[in-house]
Amino acid sequence: MKKKLIFSTALVLSLGLAACGEEKAKEEPPKEEIQTPVSADKIEKEEQSEDVYFKDGEAKLVDLKIKIKETKVIPAGEKGNEYGEKPVIAIWYETTNLSDKEIDPGTAWFAVFTVIQDNNPNAVNKLEIGSLPDESFLETQMENIKKGGTVEHAIAYELDDLETPVTLVANQGIGGKELGKQDYQVKQ
Repeated sequence: MKKKLIFSTALVLSLGLAACGEEKAKEEPPKEEIQTPVSADKIEKEEQSEDVYFKDGEAKLVDLKIKIKETKVIPAGEKGNEYGEKPVIAIWYETTNLSDKEIDPGTAWFAVFTVIQDNNPNAVNKLEIGSLPDESFLETQMENIKKGGTVEHAIAYELDDLETPVTLVANQGIGGKELGKQDYQVKQ
């Protein structure tokens, strides 16, 4: 009997509380969504992020631009690959600093590009960097580029074969969003 009384009381109380909550919900008008004002900085950043790309041999990011000027396969032992044991793909490019940040052509390249020769069915084959293919850039490879300035440079990657194209993958900085890919033929 006591159990029935306790159960009945609990049931009446829970129904009463549920009804009170329902009435309170009906009395309160729906809350409007609070709109946060969008700052000019945020709009500018969104506009800038739409202006990043990799197409036609040019990668443009917010802080820099890299334009590929020439690519060439250099066999082992030839000028530009005198010390290598494998042929390399040499890439000549220019880097433009679009910001007040300290940017040099080598660091800019590594921040933007991953170089792949997709000849392994089981894993991504990132190519190893080779020797500097153009000694005229030996003294200038770490130069800080002034805002608005453009500096030329070159880089080389050791090829694993002379059949599979090399793919440059451009990213919006290290670990950033992929901007695009472009294939370069290595057949001679």
